[in-house]
Amino acid sequence: MKALVLNCTLKASPEVSNTEALARVVMDQLERDGIGAEMVRLVDLDIKPGVTSDEGGGDEWPKVREKLAGAEILIVATPTWMGQMSSVAKRALERLDALLSETDDQGRSPAMGKVAGVVVTGNEDGAHHIVATVAQALIDVGFTVPGQAWTYWHLGPGPGPDYTETRQAHEYSDRVGRNCARNLAWAARALAGEPAPAQES
Repeated sequence: MKALVLNCTLKASPEVSNTEALARVVMDQLERDGIGAEMVRLVDLDIKPGVTSDEGGGDEWPKVREKLAGAEILIVATPTWMGQMSSVAKRALERLDALLSETDDQGRSPAMGKVAGVVVTGNEDGAHHIVATVAQALIDVGFTVPGQAWTYWHLGPGPGPDYTETRQAHEYSDRVGRNCARNLAWAARALAGEPAPAQES
């Protein structure tokens, strides 16, 4: 079983990504639960605007779409800017819209049977709004979003240190992130008809 994390930071590699740092907490727990996890930093790719799975002209979304096809779990990880998800996250959701038309002969989306979650970082409020907006978009195209399939970190409105620059509020965000991973793993296995592993002591 595999998980794909779409890191929607605005920072190109190798710049430090706070969104990646928190998403890694979720990925580490998934891997402890026996699920392979891969992260793709979308800003490093040429992702064309559009609502199909291949917009041509060097579009690199098809590579992402192929990874998504091989994963049972999708996590959209985004920073917060001006109380909103990043423009990269918005573009990813627009490209996922293609799943609405890529149905099988019974009208089922390729996302059916897959689960999804959300990771949010930032120094401004708005995390719950972003979780709700992203989750609704993922539900719209066919993903199952289980309860508490999210985590977020921020220090309230205004400027301040980044996630990687302080330990403030990490305990909550990291704990919720680990539970996010556990819920995603449980739901993915339930949908696949696989037995859940023994609970950690």
